[in-house]
Amino acid sequence: MALELKQQLKQTQQLLMSPQLQQAIKLLQMSRLELTEHIQQELMENPFLEEVQSSPELSDFDQQVTDELKKQTTTSEEGYSFEEVSSNGDWEDYLGELSSAPKTSLNHEYESIEDNNFLETRYAEKTSLDAHLMWQLQLSNITEQEIAISEQIIGNLDSSGYLRADLTEIATLCNTNEHDVEKVLHKIQRLDPVGVAARTPEECLLTQIEVLKYDRDPILVELIKYHLPDLETHRYKPLLRKFHLDMETLTEYIEIIQSLDPLPGASFGESEPLYISPDVYVFPSDGDFVILLNDDDIPNLRVNDFLEKKDISADTKEFTNKKIASASWLIKSLEQRKRTLYKVMESIVKFQRPFFEEGVDKLKPLILKDIAEDIDMHESSVSRITTNKYVSTPHGVFELKFFFNSALSSDDGDQVGSESVKSLIKKLISKEDPKNPLADEKLCELLKQEIGVDIARRTVAKYRTALNIPSSSKRKQRF
Repeated sequence: MALELKQQLKQTQQLLMSPQLQQAIKLLQMSRLELTEHIQQELMENPFLEEVQSSPELSDFDQQVTDELKKQTTTSEEGYSFEEVSSNGDWEDYLGELSSAPKTSLNHEYESIEDNNFLETRYAEKTSLDAHLMWQLQLSNITEQEIAISEQIIGNLDSSGYLRADLTEIATLCNTNEHDVEKVLHKIQRLDPVGVAARTPEECLLTQIEVLKYDRDPILVELIKYHLPDLETHRYKPLLRKFHLDMETLTEYIEIIQSLDPLPGASFGESEPLYISPDVYVFPSDGDFVILLNDDDIPNLRVNDFLEKKDISADTKEFTNKKIASASWLIKSLEQRKRTLYKVMESIVKFQRPFFEEGVDKLKPLILKDIAEDIDMHESSVSRITTNKYVSTPHGVFELKFFFNSALSSDDGDQVGSESVKSLIKKLISKEDPKNPLADEKLCELLKQEIGVDIARRTVAKYRTALNIPSSSKRKQRF
């Protein structure tokens, strides 16, 4: 069979994502911080994109400049005109159009929201454990060799303040012996917080009772050295027999041990507290709920066209048109992101209205498909816009994903959200008798009585574990 070359026409269909669509999808799933960084990057790279520094209303000077530019700017053959792009990117009054409250009341409502931003949201940098310990050592009488050993010890502490390196390794790194390392370690363990740089919980607690002068009691020392697991699991009877104690005396020992700090470095954790600035505010007003988007840190953008287009090369003209188009796409994508976020939040309030009125106990089952069908949008878009977004409600700040939870069927045919069940479990346990805590089987019975949900014991155990609540045997107090 001979091989030959032939030309033929073939018509096919392909699904391609335009750059505009890719950008819009990317912006949807960004958090406010990521979005602000992205906009700042675009402002640096695109000379035709600028931030509006003034109020949304144009000043007289700005209006004159804009009118003059409109007169000077030509259309069609030179690409995107200033008039066309400006009209496409005109979204400065967008918030007023979408807000569920009249424009006249927005300023007043927003001021009341700002009043809730307490001083706790403004904090200074926290001192690290390393710096706190080194500061104390520098105030003491210590040699350069001991400082070098101290740096190695402190540098090997974990987030809880425990030493995670072998003394032999530290001695080798500092060209010294283990005895000298042990001496420095002894000093560090008695700095503030006392017990830091311990290698075991027992060593940490023994150091603390030594500083407090409680180590003169041999029973307390032995309880810490050998019987911490027994105390943790409430195995008291063997201890009463071994030390010939009554329950009242043992309780006093337990109270002393509980007053000690087994994690001396935890208060100097590496991670700083995160203060969330909500993307959306939802607050009650005249029997309804007002939705207000938070655009505090997001710059207002517009397209400028100050480049004279009369005597420019074809390459410059192509670059100009490309950048103006890119700026216009970004502005329209930001507008679409705001519209999507508002519509999704409005739908969530519609479905979860009992939650906004009464609290977490009234949270209903909800899935992405419900919201997508309600606002005529694809589920993937709803998923993206609810990722890393937070809303301030009358009952606290929640991630938008929080409102989507699985359903549990009740006896009367209604459905109860899993988050509501978790909230009820937490409430029931908070009211239990410490000496007779509620077992998982008992919680099943109470849930049945309260909300009519027939829930399995393993499901209750799963929810309890998710809430970081220990089992009934560990919650029980035997004194």
